[in-house]
Amino acid sequence: MATRSRQADPSTAQGRGPSRSTVASSATERPQPIPAVNEVRLVGRVSGAPEERVMPSGDVLVSLRLVVTRDVPRRSGPDIARVTVDTIDVACWSAATRRAAGRLQVGDHAEVAGALRRRFFRAEAGALSRYEVEAQKLTRR
Repeated sequence: MATRSRQADPSTAQGRGPSRSTVASSATERPQPIPAVNEVRLVGRVSGAPEERVMPSGDVLVSLRLVVTRDVPRRSGPDIARVTVDTIDVACWSAATRRAAGRLQVGDHAEVAGALRRRFFRAEAGALSRYEVEAQKLTRR
C-alpha cells in the first residue's frame, strides 16, 4: 500500500497562526452579514375575548388568541394534506393595535402583521417563557 507524505502548512506549523498575507486578505474582505428577518403574518379566528392588562411598568397590553389553520402533509398515502389548527397568542402594545383588538369579538376573523417575541415571566412553578406575536398591525377581515 502506497503512502503519501504530507507537507505541513507553514502558516499553521508548530501552533502558529495564519500567515500575515492570510490575515491581511481576510481583514480587507469581510463577509457580508446575512440580513435577519422576523416577520409574521397570520389570518385566523379570534378564540376568546381580548383581555386588557396594566403592566407593573404602567404600560397597557391587550392580548388575544388567534386560531389559525395549517395544512400538514401526510407522511404516507395520497398527496392529501390534513388540516390542523394552531392557537397563537397575540400581544398588542401600540395604541392603534389595542384599539383594533378592543373592537374584535369571539369568532371574528382577523389579520395580524408583526414579529415573533419570546416573553419571560415568573409563575408559581418558577420562571417560564412563552412565544407570542407582537402585533404591529391588526385588522378585522
